[in-house]
Amino acid sequence: MDLQLLRTLNADRRARRAVIQLTDLGDGTSRLVHEGDRLEGELGKAIASAFRTGRSGSAEVEGRSYFLNAHLPHPRFVLVGAVHISQALAPMARIAGYPVEIIDPRTAFATPDRFPDAPLDAEWPQDVFSRRPLDSYCALAALTHDPKIDDFALKAALEANCFYVGALGSPRTHGRRVERLLAEGVSAERIERVHAPIGLNIGAASPAEIAVAVLAEVIRAFRSRGLDAKEQVA
Repeated sequence: MDLQLLRTLNADRRARRAVIQLTDLGDGTSRLVHEGDRLEGELGKAIASAFRTGRSGSAEVEGRSYFLNAHLPHPRFVLVGAVHISQALAPMARIAGYPVEIIDPRTAFATPDRFPDAPLDAEWPQDVFSRRPLDSYCALAALTHDPKIDDFALKAALEANCFYVGALGSPRTHGRRVERLLAEGVSAERIERVHAPIGLNIGAASPAEIAVAVLAEVIRAFRSRGLDAKEQVA
């Protein structure tokens, strides 16, 4: 591999930027394609699929053979709220390949006894995000029902273009939340990305059932990146 290409690839991976190393198997030349680069035709479709799935593989396009080596950041799943739903969601998400990080400044809730196997920050979201910024390969679920905690996290997630942003609460609660976010300067278009009420509509009632619904919605959002609404998986 070309040394400069390798340096660029490693820098992209450290910065959590999705990139595909595209190699022409006919002449052995390679180049990097970043998520968001526009490529038309069948090769563009193959690259888009690799970015969405994270799977590497070969592609035959217009008589040429290519190998697409996909390098995607591992998704981060941030739960704002050390609540009962989070206790159920943490082990489920870990099994599915979406290990969670839990943030809650309420030290009575954010205890290692309640979350023995998950990274836990008993701090305000803004303090955590200053050290570990959100990005487009993050999912965030706001679960505290406390605007002083949830609102900043939601605003930060929308500004970072997280692939999933969800918030617990009824439509009425969300209506008040929308008013607050608008007052904070968040655009209506961005606010429409918030999944609220959170989770797929499966009639969930218990914390564990709500956790299942949330995890399913996160997986759908991750696997549907780059698809139009009519193309999204069910």
